[in-house]
Amino acid sequence: WRGKWIAPRGRLREAGRQEGGKVAQLAGKMAVGKNRKLGKKGRKKKVTDPFLKKDWYTIQAPSMFVKRDGGVTPCTKTQGNKIASEALKGRIMELSLADLNDNADMAYRKIKVSVEDVQGEKLLTNFYGMDMTRDKLCSLIKKWQSLIEARVDVKTTDGYTLRMFCIGFTNKRRNQVKKTWYAQTGQIRQIRKKMVDIMTEEATKSDLKELVSKLLPETLGKEIEKACEGIFPLQNVHIRKVKVLGKPKFDLVKLMELHADTANDVGAKVDRADPAVKEENLAGSGGRL
Repeated sequence: WRGKWIAPRGRLREAGRQEGGKVAQLAGKMAVGKNRKLGKKGRKKKVTDPFLKKDWYTIQAPSMFVKRDGGVTPCTKTQGNKIASEALKGRIMELSLADLNDNADMAYRKIKVSVEDVQGEKLLTNFYGMDMTRDKLCSLIKKWQSLIEARVDVKTTDGYTLRMFCIGFTNKRRNQVKKTWYAQTGQIRQIRKKMVDIMTEEATKSDLKELVSKLLPETLGKEIEKACEGIFPLQNVHIRKVKVLGKPKFDLVKLMELHADTANDVGAKVDRADPAVKEENLAGSGGRL
């Protein structure tokens, strides 16, 4: 410390107080409106409900399902360059097959649909994928059995590329005494090959609509069970998941065909015993009158 003068603590405190007073004076002189951090005279921004700026659109499922109404979805109204219809196109929505087919037993199936076109307040959708709920999948997995899975990439006749996943479990043989029913590695390979062959054959000879119609009632799973009986008995065979990897160029005509009502008017049932219904035999009714 030789040659240096150290200020006493009291003087340092006094200097600090003086500096603090100057800063406070400067802050008092600053205009509130010019300080960006305080905002315009310190007023708060008005909070508005974001859903006031949105419209609700009805999801219309394709004609392959019994019930076409899939619920509603919101979208921000058209404003400037942001067009509502463009924001909606390509949106993926997940629906329950129990709601679409009006069958509570199919609640474990989840169907994905993608928005292809917007017509007024209706969203025309197309099939995008299928999945199984986790609780259903967990209920199938048990001890003392073999789990067999297979997957394959297929292309339908109308140009859709799909990836299909199949799952199956080994079952007891007739009059079996043994506690377990595990399949050998060679048998698992053979079963997996059968799964791949059946999925490929069914997909390549049908279009997307026909294929989905086969997938919904679990007909493919039953076919695989029947085909694999000679190798090892199977149970709970399901097409676990379907993904759409690629689709053809958008065609509005095909989309409208997919959304056309296929139910034909066949008329009302007639009771033959009713006296109001009479069969008249006209003269010469066998040929020309």
